[in-house]
Amino acid sequence: MGKRVGVLMGGWGEEREISLKTGEAVVAALETLGHTVTRVFAGPGLDRALRSAELDVAFLALHGRMGEDGRVQGLLELLELPYTGSGVLASALAMDKPMAKKLFQLHNLATPRGYKVGRADVERALELHGDSGFPCVVKPAKGGSSVGLSVVHDAGALVPAVAQACRFGGEALVERFVQGQEVTVGILGDSVLGSCEVAFPREGFDYDAKYKGGAQYFLPPRLSDTRRINVETLALAAYRALGCRGYGRVDVLCSDTENDVVLEVNTLPGFTPTSLLPKIAARAGLDFPELVQGVLDRATRDESHVADAAPLTVVPTPLRVAARS
Repeated sequence: MGKRVGVLMGGWGEEREISLKTGEAVVAALETLGHTVTRVFAGPGLDRALRSAELDVAFLALHGRMGEDGRVQGLLELLELPYTGSGVLASALAMDKPMAKKLFQLHNLATPRGYKVGRADVERALELHGDSGFPCVVKPAKGGSSVGLSVVHDAGALVPAVAQACRFGGEALVERFVQGQEVTVGILGDSVLGSCEVAFPREGFDYDAKYKGGAQYFLPPRLSDTRRINVETLALAAYRALGCRGYGRVDVLCSDTENDVVLEVNTLPGFTPTSLLPKIAARAGLDFPELVQGVLDRATRDESHVADAAPLTVVPTPLRVAARS
């Protein structure tokens, strides 16, 4: 039996264009699978649009802030509507890269050393950088699709790079640059689908390399079987450390010194023709509609209900009158 699926796409942020491409690809796949599909364009009035759509489930084709950060997930929880991807808390943690790094460290998962810079402290970026050295990677503290990312090679370029990253959300994350292979690991449910190495002609897998061509993909990655398994194990541990569910994609950097570090967890990875998770799924034997159905099958809610409690009984407190002297 087909379901009444609302595909949430668009959104408020800088990743709207990518979200629309993801949404249309998902809509086409869902329709071939026999579902009744409604396009729901996220923006002001989203709650009213969802209430009037009469849906069985929401398929989140949103990316970045105000879509992937737990806020839309919270709305869906209030509406008691199942949705694809991770829950409220995991979505918020994964989007907040500095907070995610703290959790990775708490779980003894290697991640590049870094620090956060707010918009008010942009001019103090060099002071805050201290002896961290160069090159370093600067990116928005809350964002995706490599928007606002840059690799900084000297002190003179640090402040402009931080200012650029702060345009997207008001905070930047500055990380130590790690030379090596970038590998992304696809996860469906609580299992690894596979992994893909992304090689690009310039430093940093930025927005242009990701969506305008120039990147090369190696499936499986150019790693030994033992190291590939270790990378996939590290990625799954990072996904679990944030409490993710449904599906996701974890970016790992395999350094030239044989050390592997977690970069970030993507709770709503792209489903565009150039997106990495569909490439990984295809090599694992899942075509695009099968992957979409697999994600839809895992749609759920946090199911946080207030436990039934016995009626509260108020016992009057006897009034005590102080004795007169």
